[in-house]
Amino acid sequence: MAKVRSYLRDGRSPFPVDPRVSEQMSRIRGRNTKPEQALRSALGRAGIRGYRLNYAKAPGKPDVAFVGRKVAVFVHGCFWHCCPHCQPPRPKTHKDFWDEKLDRNVQRDLRNVRALRKAGWRVVTIWECRLKKNAEAQVRRVRRVLEDR
Repeated sequence: MAKVRSYLRDGRSPFPVDPRVSEQMSRIRGRNTKPEQALRSALGRAGIRGYRLNYAKAPGKPDVAFVGRKVAVFVHGCFWHCCPHCQPPRPKTHKDFWDEKLDRNVQRDLRNVRALRKAGWRVVTIWECRLKKNAEAQVRRVRRVLEDR
């Protein structure tokens, strides 16, 4: 008889059908991701410095925050934040779980942007696919917002 396995970590996620999925998912980071590193590297090459990482005093803890200028930059992974540009497909297994999870992420992102704007911050959202395609263009977007006061 096959042993029924339950999800042991925190109960928020279904047990993966394939153990390789569990291994892969455990390596996903919440901060200091490759897209964030790529943006920071591009900002450095452009001479843009003086930012804070994951600034906890701003709503939503922006990935990059120019505190004195009140500019928040979020670097969104296309899958996790449902990119409107490349529209990555959602998983076919555990569809209800993933739909709810990803929709919650999008709603949280919207709440964070609203809260930041209400607090007087300007917000730039950079998508992983756009960053890969042309990092310099994304740096120009950040520079325009920084110089817009």
